[in-house]
Amino acid sequence: MSKRLTNILVPLISILLGIIVGAIVMAISGFSPVDGYIALWNGVFGNTYNIGETIRQITPYVFAGLAVAFAFRTGLFNIGVEGQLIVGWLAAAYVGYAFDLPKIVHIPLALLAAAVAGGLWAFIPGLLKAKLQVHEVIVTIMMNYIALHVVNATIATLSDGEKTEKIHETASLRSPFLESITDYSRLHWGFIIAILAVIIMWFILEKTTRGYELKSVGFNQHASEYAGMNVSKNIILAMVISGIFAGLGGAMEALGTFGNISKMTAFTGIGFDGIAVALLGANQPFGVLLGAMLFGSLKNGGLNMPNEAGIPVEIVSIVIALIIFFVASGYIIRVALERISKKKKEEK
Repeated sequence: MSKRLTNILVPLISILLGIIVGAIVMAISGFSPVDGYIALWNGVFGNTYNIGETIRQITPYVFAGLAVAFAFRTGLFNIGVEGQLIVGWLAAAYVGYAFDLPKIVHIPLALLAAAVAGGLWAFIPGLLKAKLQVHEVIVTIMMNYIALHVVNATIATLSDGEKTEKIHETASLRSPFLESITDYSRLHWGFIIAILAVIIMWFILEKTTRGYELKSVGFNQHASEYAGMNVSKNIILAMVISGIFAGLGGAMEALGTFGNISKMTAFTGIGFDGIAVALLGANQPFGVLLGAMLFGSLKNGGLNMPNEAGIPVEIVSIVIALIIFFVASGYIIRVALERISKKKKEEK
C-alpha cells in the first residue's frame, strides 16, 4: 500500500469509525442515528445561515489551535491559551470602543492590542520557564484563573455593569456583504485573518532561521546551547508568539462575533479545545486549519441535534467526542494498515 493511499485512508477510516460508534451510542440510548446525523449535517450545511455560523465558529478555533501547536513544536505545553485568549478579547474590545479612529487604523490597532495582551500574558510563564525552570504547565493553568478574574474585575471597572460598550463600527470585522449572503449570520472577515495566521506560522517555522532555532531548542536544549543558540531567549519568544496567536483568537470574538466582552462565570472553553484542535492537526499549521474545521463543524452542527432530532445534549457531546477520539487515534489505524499491507506482501 502506497504512502499516499495510506494518508488518504487513515482520516477516512477514522471518521467512519467515529460515526459508527457514535451511531451505536445513539441507538443504545433509544434515538435514531439516521435522524441524529441528518440533524448534524443540517446544522453545518443545512442552509446559508448555518454555513456562515459554522465558519464563524471555526475561526477562533484556528487561532487557539495555532497557539497550542506553536508551543508544542517548540517543546512547550501552553495550557494557558484560554487565559491569553480572554485578555486578548478584553484588549481588543477596549481599543474598539475607547478610541475613535479611521477604519484603516482602528482595526489593525485593536488586533495589535489583542496580540500584545496575549503575548504579554504568555511572557510570564515563558520567563519563569527560561530563568527559573518553573514548569510552564503549572504556571499557565494558574494564569488562566488569574486572567478570568482580572478580566471580570476590569469589565466591572470600565463599564459599571456586566459588559463593555459596543465597539465602534470602524473597529468591527463584521461585514454587511458576508451577513447578506449567509442569511444574516455572524460571519465576519476574521476567517481571512485566520488563514493568514496559518500561513504566517508555517513561514516562521519552516522558512526562517528563527523558526529553526525555536524548533531546535524544543528538540534539545543542551545541543542548541552548545551550537550557540540563546535557549532562554528562544523559550520566552516561543511562549510570546504562542500567546499572540491566542490573543488574536480573542480579538475575533471581540471585533467579529460579539462586538464587546461580558463578565464570564466560567471559561469560554475555546482555549482548551485548542489542545484537541492542535492534536487533530498533528501540530502542523495547515493540519490545525483542518482540525479546526472538523471541530468547529461538529460543535456548531451538534447544536442542531437536540432541536431537530430530540437527542439530549449529553448524548450529542459523547457522539462528537467519539468522532474526535477516533480521528485523533489515526496513528493506531495507520499502524494497522501498514501491518495488513506488510502481511499481504509476505503472503505473496
